[in-house]
Amino acid sequence: MNIQEYISSGILEAYALGELTSTEEQEVSENVQKYPEIKDELNKVELTLENLAFETAVSPALEVKTSVLQAIGIEEEEEKEEKVRAMPRRHLGMWRLAVAASVTIAAVSLVLAYNYYNKWKHTENELTSLIAQNERLAQDYNQVNQKLDKVESDFDILSDAGYRRVAMNGTDNAPQSKAFVYWNENTQDVYLNISSLDPLEQEKQYQLWAIVDGKPVDAGVFNSGEKHLLKMKNIEGASAFAVTVEPKGGSINPSLETMQVMGPVES
Repeated sequence: MNIQEYISSGILEAYALGELTSTEEQEVSENVQKYPEIKDELNKVELTLENLAFETAVSPALEVKTSVLQAIGIEEEEEKEEKVRAMPRRHLGMWRLAVAASVTIAAVSLVLAYNYYNKWKHTENELTSLIAQNERLAQDYNQVNQKLDKVESDFDILSDAGYRRVAMNGTDNAPQSKAFVYWNENTQDVYLNISSLDPLEQEKQYQLWAIVDGKPVDAGVFNSGEKHLLKMKNIEGASAFAVTVEPKGGSINPSLETMQVMGPVES
């Protein structure tokens, strides 16, 4: 049993007020005998209610007492000094108990309302957390779907017999570098697959070139570290492809001294 949760449920306050069914009262009694923490808490609740009842009890004004006495059928006895006879102790006790009970019920209602409010806020916070978690899961799901779609698209290109695979091997500037171009002569589509290219400074980018009729033609810029096929600019009549390092945004003409990889289009 979660004792703290049981205590905060408000059942002990309801037990002290006699608002439980016989079955519920029996359960509370058994738990009080079994768990010292629950017994101590019940004692605190009863003591609090008792103190609250006596502290907030108010003796009725003389006019109120007179009205009450008349309402319940107790006649006043006029004396020479025309003073009102004091209410019998038994009836006065009933009056105070009635007032104390009303105040006590109001106080307990506030306690229960406070407990229910805290539970509601806790539930609301949990609901907000679950909604945020579901939103994150939905975002992750969409990202995974997008990646799967990209993988399927890449696979379709790699397995399409209409694409020619051009291997670009490292030059003396970067002997360990390697990349591949997939070029469709009919549609002129060009895709780039990076196998190994060194990271660049922030102000630099790689640029793909196609050799067409002996002249370099810009095929687009890109960054290192891409894991999927990159769609580059369409090229017609290429005899070779190469990659150079250029300022960010690319250059009109290639910096041949920075060439990283190059490969011919085999017949």
